[in-house]
Amino acid sequence: MATITNINGTSDTDCRCGSWLNHWFNYNGGQSLPTYCSAPKCIKKDLVGAHVQKANSIDKEWYIVPLCQEHNKYTSDLVIPEFVNFAPASKKKTCER
Repeated sequence: MATITNINGTSDTDCRCGSWLNHWFNYNGGQSLPTYCSAPKCIKKDLVGAHVQKANSIDKEWYIVPLCQEHNKYTSDLVIPEFVNFAPASKKKTCER
């Protein structure tokens, strides 16, 4: 399991991918788009590309992971399965290269 911290206040940002969920799909390393939220036991399908950081880590980069709209608004740490790939949120390293 991986622990993440949601970065709130990023919904106004956009990228050339059309949505942050598309961005995740384009830059996550080949994982297919999930049917359900990445939060354990969540079966919601209203997915968005959530801006997150790895909690309790020296890695302070921002990443995108697929979460439902409810979990995207979480203010406490959230545990997701290790198999969920992280996509870099940096547009300069991805869609604006």
